[in-house]
Amino acid sequence: MTTLLICLFIAMLLPYAAKGPVAVAMAKLGGYDNNHPRDQQAKLTGFGARAVAGHQNSFESLLIFGLSVVVVIAAGKVNALAETAAIVHVVARIAYQLLYLMDKGTLRSLSWFVAIFASFTVFFQAV
Repeated sequence: MTTLLICLFIAMLLPYAAKGPVAVAMAKLGGYDNNHPRDQQAKLTGFGARAVAGHQNSFESLLIFGLSVVVVIAAGKVNALAETAAIVHVVARIAYQLLYLMDKGTLRSLSWFVAIFASFTVFFQAV
């Protein structure tokens, strides 16, 4: 269970780590507009727009992964496959963010599929 909780904690940090590149892109767009950050983010293009999309997708992914971890722990069905899938999820999500920033769409999509498949693998250990 410790492995699952560590992976969940890392996954919880990923959206906030993904905010760093967004803030850098916003700073290059005339400084970070703390009064209207979403308006400023909507004006970003290229790297900045990809950073925002990756940041937002990190929160979306966290919902599925987090629920999967909670369900498998609540069901008392933690096993080696669930733990391995959780590690795969975290690694794939880190790769996803980096590939998004590097504008590698096909590889990014592949890492997304790996991460979501890993999340469902964790979940289905509870069945």
